[in-house]
Amino acid sequence: MHEPVRAHWDRFVAAGPSETLQRALLDAGLVRVFAASDFVAESCIRSPSLFDDSTLERLTAAASPGEIAAQVRHALAACDSESGLHAALRRVRRREMVRIAWRDLAGLAGLDETLGDLSDLADACIDAALARLSDWQAQERGMVRDAQDRQQSLVVLGFGKLGARELNFSSDVDLVFAYPKKGESDGERPLDSDAWFTRLGQKLIRALNEPTEDGFVFRVDMRLRPFGASGPLATSFAALEHYYQSHGRDWERYALIKARPVAGDRAAGEQLLRELRPFVYRRYLDFNAFESLRDMKTMIAQEVARQGLEDNIKLGRGGIREIEFIGQLFQLIRGGREAALRERAIRRVLRSLAASDYLEVDDAEALDAAYVFLRRVENRLQMAADRQVHDLPAESVGQLRLAWSMGFADWAAFKAALDAHRDRVRSVFGQVFAAPDESAPRQSDAPAVWQTIAAGGDALPVLIELGFGASADAALRDLQAAPPIQALGARGRRRLDQLMPRLIQAAAVSGKPEAVLLSLLRLVEAVAGRTAYLALLAENDNVLRHLAAIAAASPWLLQLVTRVPLLMDELIDPRLFQAAPDPAALAAELDAVLAGVDPADQEAEMDALRQFQQAAVLRIAAADLSGHADAPLVSQRLTALAEVVLNSVLTLTRQRMRARHGVPMSRVDGVDQLASMAVIGYGTLGGGELGYGSDLDLVFVHDSRGEAQRSDGPQPLDNAVFFSRWSQRMISFLSTATSAGVLYRVDMRLRPSGSAGLLVSGFDGFARYQREQAWTWEHQALVRARPVAGDGELLQRFAELRRDILCRPRDEAALRQDITTMRERMRHELLVKTQSGFDIKQGTGGLIDIEFLTQYWVLLHAHRHPELIEPRGNLDMLAALASAQRIGSEAATDLAAAYRVYLGRVHRLTLEGWGTVVARDEFHDVREMVQARWREALL
Repeated sequence: MHEPVRAHWDRFVAAGPSETLQRALLDAGLVRVFAASDFVAESCIRSPSLFDDSTLERLTAAASPGEIAAQVRHALAACDSESGLHAALRRVRRREMVRIAWRDLAGLAGLDETLGDLSDLADACIDAALARLSDWQAQERGMVRDAQDRQQSLVVLGFGKLGARELNFSSDVDLVFAYPKKGESDGERPLDSDAWFTRLGQKLIRALNEPTEDGFVFRVDMRLRPFGASGPLATSFAALEHYYQSHGRDWERYALIKARPVAGDRAAGEQLLRELRPFVYRRYLDFNAFESLRDMKTMIAQEVARQGLEDNIKLGRGGIREIEFIGQLFQLIRGGREAALRERAIRRVLRSLAASDYLEVDDAEALDAAYVFLRRVENRLQMAADRQVHDLPAESVGQLRLAWSMGFADWAAFKAALDAHRDRVRSVFGQVFAAPDESAPRQSDAPAVWQTIAAGGDALPVLIELGFGASADAALRDLQAAPPIQALGARGRRRLDQLMPRLIQAAAVSGKPEAVLLSLLRLVEAVAGRTAYLALLAENDNVLRHLAAIAAASPWLLQLVTRVPLLMDELIDPRLFQAAPDPAALAAELDAVLAGVDPADQEAEMDALRQFQQAAVLRIAAADLSGHADAPLVSQRLTALAEVVLNSVLTLTRQRMRARHGVPMSRVDGVDQLASMAVIGYGTLGGGELGYGSDLDLVFVHDSRGEAQRSDGPQPLDNAVFFSRWSQRMISFLSTATSAGVLYRVDMRLRPSGSAGLLVSGFDGFARYQREQAWTWEHQALVRARPVAGDGELLQRFAELRRDILCRPRDEAALRQDITTMRERMRHELLVKTQSGFDIKQGTGGLIDIEFLTQYWVLLHAHRHPELIEPRGNLDMLAALASAQRIGSEAATDLAAAYRVYLGRVHRLTLEGWGTVVARDEFHDVREMVQARWREALL
């Protein structure tokens, strides 16, 4: 390498640079740069004037934001013709490319700076050239205006690496030209919009792409436009949207992930991409992307083999394209639901995948490191001669130059590092894109059953051997004939045929083959209209395994998944059955979900909340079924989930109320103050003991009082009306049935005066009612009442009122009478009548008896032991009563054990799709114990 560098240096000196410049360039790493790049050396020899004082200063410091664009605009300022524009563009391009290559090769710039500067240069050249060409064409033919006389401008969309701001050194620029609306130019010789923008686009391509004595600016590739090379050069937004809706293919979705407005009317371009987002990012989980991207990779691999491109660092094994495919697979599948994945740059995508646990952190970091290494190799290859190459050099000098430019002493050391990166990429790629292994040893004859039935053969003997019966055979035949199955296209039928043998096998080994298979077949029929779900089931063994486990243990849960197939996304995670989500994680997850929803779209917010809640219930139930969460923990997690949802609904509805009606204000003693509302949870919500499918017992209170109680917005309301409408919105948000189901059923009967009372009470009125009119049973309810959402000061006032009410001395005989009377009334109205069974909740000696006993003891003793009112859950109240020596420790222990076993059985019965009635003798001893404690305390 010494001789070529010496030759470059001698020619450079002969070109006449000053000794000061020579020393400055040597200090800036000239030897290292000339050794790595003939392009830079030849540019310096050809034009030593590239380096004035300003250029030298820019050589040793990173470009500031907007600096490259300013350099390009300055270089083009004096141009008055297309030929002059062409020459100026090429001169400024060469100067900036030398600067960028120099900083990279001298070790002064990292990869992100190099790619960013190259992308900024392309943006600046395209935009500045477009502006000049557009002005000149407008002077000749006028500007295009639509039917409403609005001026139309060209939008240049950059795709691929330019769109992602990851442009490599000698890259093509993939462009698409579009304009907002059709029209006609307003000059003396008008052109219609298609002709005007086509002519402008052609001029722009020539300005960038046409070789001259000064070289070229960027090679332009227009093949990503609608209909490719045979399509129109410039397209209206409407035509572009129609094309993607009617003709768009999977690879075009893949391409649009990186699309970005790079020149022209950028604001209009961003709006266009927002309109195209549903084409790119589907609202459901799109597992068809597996097959599409795998097919694309297969075609690339075949081309690599055909052309002998194994040493191609972009397309070859473990190359750049495989890293991009990994990221874009997850983007296509999940980007419609997760805004964090709608990134253009692959490194940010990898970080998001690791943060969301879709990739192991080690794998994501390894892919990132490999990407940095491979992109640096790609740039070093191209900087050598400013040629678009991706193949490793075959000759020894080229190999040594590349190795040395990458910081290695020789080719062997470089190649070892390169192979290690490529091997790791290939390993992760193989894990992510692993096709279902059709050649794996079969554990049974399950794979033959589906094809036998499809061919009209007799599969019953094989089904019987697998543990199924005649009903399974009939159900499989019914599925074959079902309209959704008959309507499947070739792709969907291929997916179904791939899935069914695995599904039958999963049911066969589930422990309940017949029941599980019948349930799973109902699910398949329900989702068959969307082949993405068939793809998910066929591609992911975890999903099938988890579905089979759920079908065996919880028909209720499988019905939920069948009704809301989006929940199958949760089944991918192998950790599904290991732990219930904690409250902090739930809150953070919901924030992330809502961050990706348009705040102006209430229907989308409602659906997003429902899907989030259903997914969380699924994860809690999975932990329950696997034994990783006991009954009290399940109730606590279900309660925490409800609180997270309630607080979110409170915030969302408040924002909409304030946007229309302003902030509710009231004047107290001449001082204006904000009025607020709080949500009080009663019953199982207040006690932290929610079950699956439980209603939410809610009471709304507000603190508006004094004078001038009115909101201050464009459509002001009296505060009473404001809070009534706000609470109505909350109830509607929670309980309205949408396509995604219902969030929670809301029960408001515990508010003052019950169903006849106001929907939301002023706090002062609520306090008077509790002090003067409330029945004993309402104070019983107050024992478990707890603020769950709303303003802090109002919540504190509620806590003080509750303490005042519950800590009153009470007449023991009267309290005992009220408690027993209310219990008998409730039993009469709510008990499930059965001769042979026991209603766990309402039956004598059941759950409600324990709750009434606990509430009786708290009301009886709280005036002497105020600490008894702090816990709201039955288990904690029993422990507090024992600690205060108001009941014996044995009684507390026995009742707590009974409560746990009852609660667990109710949870499990719900998951199994049953009510709360069990065999009469199932809890005989427990019931007897509870009844004995009841008699001791209340009779």
